[in-house]
Amino acid sequence: MKVADAMTPRAELVTVSLPGTRDDALEYLQEHRFSSVPVVKETDAGEEYRGLVSRDDLIERPDEDQLAILMREVPTVTPDTFLRDAAQLMVGSAIRRLPVVEENDGDALAGIVTVTDVVHAIAHGDAETDAICGDVAGADVNTVYSGTPLPVSERELYFANVPYAVTLDDEGDMDGMLTEVDILEVARVVEGADDTGDSIADEDDDWKWEGIKAVGSAYIPTRNVEIPAEPVSEFRTEDVLTVSRKRSVQEAAQEMISNDIEQLPLVNGGDLVGIVRDVHLLEAL
Repeated sequence: MKVADAMTPRAELVTVSLPGTRDDALEYLQEHRFSSVPVVKETDAGEEYRGLVSRDDLIERPDEDQLAILMREVPTVTPDTFLRDAAQLMVGSAIRRLPVVEENDGDALAGIVTVTDVVHAIAHGDAETDAICGDVAGADVNTVYSGTPLPVSERELYFANVPYAVTLDDEGDMDGMLTEVDILEVARVVEGADDTGDSIADEDDDWKWEGIKAVGSAYIPTRNVEIPAEPVSEFRTEDVLTVSRKRSVQEAAQEMISNDIEQLPLVNGGDLVGIVRDVHLLEAL
């Protein structure tokens, strides 16, 4: 299977154009909840692909406004690249999206291939593998206590550099899942606001968001963000899908696609023993 069979074609992509500003990228990232957006430039010869701008790029340069400076170069593939090779490049480069450029015109954007596209191919049997979840699961699981205020949990996800946390109850048992999407749904951008309002921690609260927000949010790249200070238990997903070591990678991919999730806790006898993330499935190829 080749990249052309799995990618999102240029006609279906939303891009930002040069010259442009960080607000152009921010609007896209907030609306579509993607981690990055392609940057293009219109020339007399047509549209040229120039790079990607990501959430991390916006966070790391909070005072920079120009897309030309914020964007970065990432590896690219062509429509004729084998999907397995693209998956290997994603895993090796620790990136989730690969721009696809025309083979005979390196400046023309043909589309984007993502981790999710590869998971789709695995789920449908187009990218075959006999691997089981125990072969690819990660042993390091990001967790958070369900009673933790949500702003603190957002920081924990940010510093762990993962988009999820398995939530634990008072006994240390798994009782749900918190993802960056859950945080995005309740976070609110406030432009130029000095008073953060009632929806976040009080002035004297030990977990006060104002005290930590200057680091920058991993999900909303601005320093004026309100995140409710209620505990994680009010925002987590309680009914969590899990997999066992013997479950096939293809079945795990099907679960992820049909339920629109990116990770599945690995359990043994009901106990949490690992995590199967979508990027782990790529390693099966």
